[in-house]
Amino acid sequence: MRVNLLERLGGHFHTIAPFARHVLRPGRVPPSRPWQIALADPVHGRVSLTGRLHTLPGAKRILLVVHGLGGSADSHYVGAAVRAAVDAGMACLRINLRGADRSGDDFYHAGLSSDLASVVESLGDYAAIHVLGYSLGGHVSLRLATETRDPCVRSVAAICSPLDLDRCAHEIDRMASYVYRRHVLIGLREMYAAYAARRSAIIPLAEATRIGTIREWDDRIVARRHGFDDVSHYYAEASVAPRLRRLRVPALLVASEHDPMVPAHTVRPALTAASRLDVRWIRRGGHVGFPAEVSLGLPGPAGLEAQVVAWLQENQADLPG
Repeated sequence: MRVNLLERLGGHFHTIAPFARHVLRPGRVPPSRPWQIALADPVHGRVSLTGRLHTLPGAKRILLVVHGLGGSADSHYVGAAVRAAVDAGMACLRINLRGADRSGDDFYHAGLSSDLASVVESLGDYAAIHVLGYSLGGHVSLRLATETRDPCVRSVAAICSPLDLDRCAHEIDRMASYVYRRHVLIGLREMYAAYAARRSAIIPLAEATRIGTIREWDDRIVARRHGFDDVSHYYAEASVAPRLRRLRVPALLVASEHDPMVPAHTVRPALTAASRLDVRWIRRGGHVGFPAEVSLGLPGPAGLEAQVVAWLQENQADLPG
């Protein structure tokens, strides 16, 4: 019992400590330049995706990194992925999902994998594209892995990602998850405030600011903006769980036994029909945060991102022909 309690407390520690370290002393990120593409949208006509592109001379492989709910291309865990990619000789593109740059252009939802497909299409100079998504970004990335027909997409990895959106929302909306839920909602409110200032508000900003749960946010704002009947329709249509049997490229899920934001019991039921998904459970870790020495048993440096990049390169689809 004592060991179990210490491991659960460790889940909270490994969730909070990396964020706190980043606030106090941001990690080094290799040089980059701004990146942007325009997308056609049936409601707004044109929306933009932005990010930062880290190039390497002669690199033919690139890692596409996708942040989690309420985060952005500047989130602390994204920097770790960039460093791992560059150390492995890969270029790297870290993107902002719609509106995550606080531009007010639009905002994303959990099933918007078509945006990732557009990003992939824009990376035609690279022979191999590997995708790494964190939390909700991993959910969108796994959806891409079930849909893509682009031969350059070679492998996909998701870290601490929900698979069943309804189950996950139920857990994060519990009182015990208040601190984490509040942190996510702060990011969502920032995005919506920018959107409401630039576009027609879906609900008044003052009402949006008072929303206290992820489910209500998704029902009153996300579902209405993106054409779903309600939150139940949104979760049913967007969740990757029932699609995992249709993976088109090698895919990895790294999950934490003591993740306080995406608990293990919300993930495991979806894995019964996901035989092609390589799932690695880690006992010591939290939500997108793990000990520095963590290993997946692969050659090369220890550390989650270095090990995931090694997996992506070792388990990749062959180019046709």
